[in-house]
Amino acid sequence: MKHKILLWLLSIAVLFPLSDVYAQSFPSFEKHTLIKNQDTLPYRLLLPENYDPHKKYPLVIFLHGAGERGNDNEKQLTHGAALFLKDQNRAEFPAIVVFPQCSQRSYWSNVKITGAGKDRSFEFTAGGAPTFPMQLVMELTKELFDKYSVQRKKVYVMGLSMGGMGTFELVNRMPRTFAAAIPICGGASTAIAPNLKKVKWWVFHGAKDDVVPPKHSEEMVAAMKKNKVNVKFTLFPDANHNSWDATFAQPGLLNWLFSQQRK
Repeated sequence: MKHKILLWLLSIAVLFPLSDVYAQSFPSFEKHTLIKNQDTLPYRLLLPENYDPHKKYPLVIFLHGAGERGNDNEKQLTHGAALFLKDQNRAEFPAIVVFPQCSQRSYWSNVKITGAGKDRSFEFTAGGAPTFPMQLVMELTKELFDKYSVQRKKVYVMGLSMGGMGTFELVNRMPRTFAAAIPICGGASTAIAPNLKKVKWWVFHGAKDDVVPPKHSEEMVAAMKKNKVNVKFTLFPDANHNSWDATFAQPGLLNWLFSQQRK
């Protein structure tokens, strides 16, 4: 009997991943969609407690990883949403926080991925037209400025894995918009480094990452320093790909983010 119950529980876990159930437990994040030229971008929006449209608030755009792609407007909250819902953080850092969701068949950034496992490689493109989801995120950012009371000098972007790549991509395409950026286990073409100077950066990666090798962050940070970009780098020696857990637990993370202001 116990064996049957265990099998039933395992089947439930397969059919309904814990990440999906967990993501659905964030009703404070309002459901919205942006539609442009027949393309749709689902997104979730968290307003500060007691939001006052006559006050100005920082804006945070958070870009999820490849595993949270889709159109359910749920999975993108799996990683990161809880950080902004903590009572202390909501009280200390009142902000407008937005989690857009990338479509299943696309990507935030222009990157060609070949192979799998240890043979996986990433070829980043410095130029070209943005992907449709990136175009929509850019449109969404502008729309948020019009719809909500945003403190334009305190606009930030964070992202993990595919979203870490998207963080570099978004700043490169909107270099005068953001005050600070936090890419986690991501990467980009080092050719874009000169275009990242107006933003302050804190880059994170796991030294044991076997999904997105840490060299992609290391090479970006080296190129950014060479181009006098204000960047600091934290490499977690024992972290694999889920270095976002260590990042979210990093002391002073939000203090650093919300203290940045665009000139």
